[in-house]
Amino acid sequence: MIEQDDFDINTRLHTIVRGEDEAAMVESVGLALVKLPDVLNRLKPDIMIVHGDRFDALALATSAALMNIRILHIEGGEVSGTIDDSIRHAITKLAHYHVCCTRSAEQHLISMCEDHDRILLAGCPSYDKLLSAKNKDYMSIIRMWLGDDVKSKDYIVALQHPVTTDIKHSIKMFELTLDALISFNKRTLVLFPNIDAGSKEMVRVMRKKGIEHHPNFRAVKHVPFDQFIQLVAHAGCMIGNSSCGVREVGAFGTPVINLGTRQIGRETGENVLHVRDADTQDKILQALHLQFGKQYPCSKIYGDGNAVPRILKFLKSIDLQEPLQKKFCFPPVKDNISQDIDHILETLSALAVDLGGTNLRVAIVSMKGEIVKKYTQFNPKTYEERINLILQMCVEAAAEAVKLNCRILGVGISTGGRVNPREGIVLHSTKLIQEWNSVDLRTPLSDTLHLPVWVDNDGNCAALAERKFGQGKGLENFVTLITGTGIGGGIIHQHELIHGSSFCAAELGHIVVSLDGPDCSCGSHGCIEAYASGMALQREAKKLHDEDQLLVEGMSVPKDEAVGALHLIQAAKLGNAKAQSILRTAGTALGLGVVNILHTMNPSLVILSGVLASHYIHTVKDVIRQQALSSVQDVDVVVSDLVEPALLGAASMVLDYTTRRIY
Repeated sequence: MIEQDDFDINTRLHTIVRGEDEAAMVESVGLALVKLPDVLNRLKPDIMIVHGDRFDALALATSAALMNIRILHIEGGEVSGTIDDSIRHAITKLAHYHVCCTRSAEQHLISMCEDHDRILLAGCPSYDKLLSAKNKDYMSIIRMWLGDDVKSKDYIVALQHPVTTDIKHSIKMFELTLDALISFNKRTLVLFPNIDAGSKEMVRVMRKKGIEHHPNFRAVKHVPFDQFIQLVAHAGCMIGNSSCGVREVGAFGTPVINLGTRQIGRETGENVLHVRDADTQDKILQALHLQFGKQYPCSKIYGDGNAVPRILKFLKSIDLQEPLQKKFCFPPVKDNISQDIDHILETLSALAVDLGGTNLRVAIVSMKGEIVKKYTQFNPKTYEERINLILQMCVEAAAEAVKLNCRILGVGISTGGRVNPREGIVLHSTKLIQEWNSVDLRTPLSDTLHLPVWVDNDGNCAALAERKFGQGKGLENFVTLITGTGIGGGIIHQHELIHGSSFCAAELGHIVVSLDGPDCSCGSHGCIEAYASGMALQREAKKLHDEDQLLVEGMSVPKDEAVGALHLIQAAKLGNAKAQSILRTAGTALGLGVVNILHTMNPSLVILSGVLASHYIHTVKDVIRQQALSSVQDVDVVVSDLVEPALLGAASMVLDYTTRRIY
């Protein structure tokens, strides 16, 4: 190819020692180091251009640096895998000037102490040719290499090299790749591996599986670059571990499956799907089904087609009289994120904890709000027993998550009482949960599980659940009211949860609706909770039962069963007028509270959640029609359709935060 481009070749050096093992690579570098000094003394170059990260380039850079010849290194600063990383960075330290392809590579060079003034961000020179490549007769190239019956986008290009730092594993990975390609049953162009250590073993694998004679495969040692461009541009997929897959192929938007660790740190476009490791062909086969035939946007991460003019200008600007001594600086490294097949196949999940007055529940909750598995225990009465049980249940759930192929991103805790979510501390609890004041929940859980932990009030968690999974999804302003043992709630304003200056916002159960109403558990009286909570209904049910006015025909309460709110509701349904009056009063109190909320917050939606919501909804709407200002009477009030708002809300704290930057 060099001869075809009519270069004036001054010297030819034969330095590659055959053998395709580690020793042969070392001997090749040594042989080049012996031969190069004589050539460089004769040529006396002003600048030596060294490209990439191959071991033969290291010999050239070493010789030039020791002989005080200026070195211009192209494609430094990138991160991949195998020994290439070490060689590339070694050449960087020997080089005086640097031409890099991406913004991240530039930042890596700077963080490696290279002088910013001697770094050019030019893009990849090969992109100059890729982005200008136009061959209308690409079908003739496809037919020449793959056969007359092959169509565009209906074949695969495979190019896989040995990983010199883990030859045994890379050969196993190659074997699994060929098995997957055979099973996938598409015409495939397989290029032989390079001459790195391990390549002989990979060729043996190809021959053992009969690839050279298989009707679906075409095995070749070399394809001219111009033709290779057309083959990958019109392929249904490219698979392997060549840098070409994660770099050049992005220019065409061709789907790529990058295998193993050889290119582990490379920047990639969205067309690249990584399969870091595989024990069977199934994961690779899954990746082929995901990628084959897709068309991604063309990526210009590695260049815009104008690298060569920039490099020429940079070369001309070099002052050959300036000292060769390098300068140094220490800026930060920029991170890189890309797709990974493991992330796709695993279920991103959260551990959700719900601390109720009676039960302690832990659940594995998926990104879609599905409860994968739930664990329930009675909530202990003492702090020591309770915290130990929480830790035990969370550790068991985290271990089970691995078996269920769930990746736990963090822990979310929903608890009654007033909570400082910034510190993860329960400040004051409800009377239902004893020994639960000034409790740091975040620290013990985070220390035990090594995961981030979020804590919030159960009412706030219900609102978060509605925002992510329920009827509040996409709404800017809404309010959630929980009707259960107590009355709680949460307020979403401009898409964000309101906590208040002392974390006491949305204590909606303690809105006073009557100056001379019944006593409330908070110490006041006339609160919504004193009328409409499960505890309030239980209190009224007991009064009726004690007066023999609760049970009606068709009802009975076993002697060993405590009278509760559900008995009152059942009596009302069976026509008990006193029970109906109590429920109507409770619904009216809740309705007045909602009217106050409408007048104060003016939300676009009110969601009633909890076991009592469906029994109150009609009365609440009637009160709004009678008592609310006309400007808010059109605000919709609905019953939540979420079964587990506390657990889902606890999970949403984790899922919203930890995945915000990734998905």
